[in-house]
Amino acid sequence: MEDRLNEILPRVTDIFMRFGFRSVTMDDIAKQLRMSKKTLYQHVADKKDLICKCLEHGQAKDRCYVIDVMEQDINAIDQMFAISEKVVNQLKDVHPSIFFDLEKYYPEAWENILTFKNDFIYGMILQNINKGIEEGLYREDLNGPVIARVYVRRMDDLWSGDIFPEEDMSFPDIYLELMRYHIRGIASQKGIDYLVEKVKSHKSINS
Repeated sequence: MEDRLNEILPRVTDIFMRFGFRSVTMDDIAKQLRMSKKTLYQHVADKKDLICKCLEHGQAKDRCYVIDVMEQDINAIDQMFAISEKVVNQLKDVHPSIFFDLEKYYPEAWENILTFKNDFIYGMILQNINKGIEEGLYREDLNGPVIARVYVRRMDDLWSGDIFPEEDMSFPDIYLELMRYHIRGIASQKGIDYLVEKVKSHKSINS
């Protein structure tokens, strides 16, 4: 039963990401999965439960990916680029309403996301900052905990339609600019020089 659930969760997540959480019904999901709604309810209690399970499954995969990147023998800036590639791929087909839907209509799932950001993402950024300082790529005078909190908060702005209207720019483009802005703000001259060369050679980012 659990194996079957883990098999369908990525497919359901893709449906939610493309069409939004609120507009997709359990009937829609069952139809897309080519299973009966009765069978679907053998795996989850209701739509809220399904959304929470999708988020937990996705976060588990993201956590494994990030940990793997952090354990590789690469510098702090390369870590941020590797993680950014993953995020950009996830953002390509995201429906603009997904985070609004979660915050307004699925508060339990929204709290799940906040916890993930405030705990895991914060910890990852702080670890990256400390690594960059040790490598001389980031400035020595940084207050790591403050910068990590600012980074997490800035990511919230990514989904703001008031700040970044959907018709003007894409989520991936906004995220990449924010990431580069973050690195430039904390980098030493050595780090800035490395970042400039990294951007020039990085195929997915225009300098």
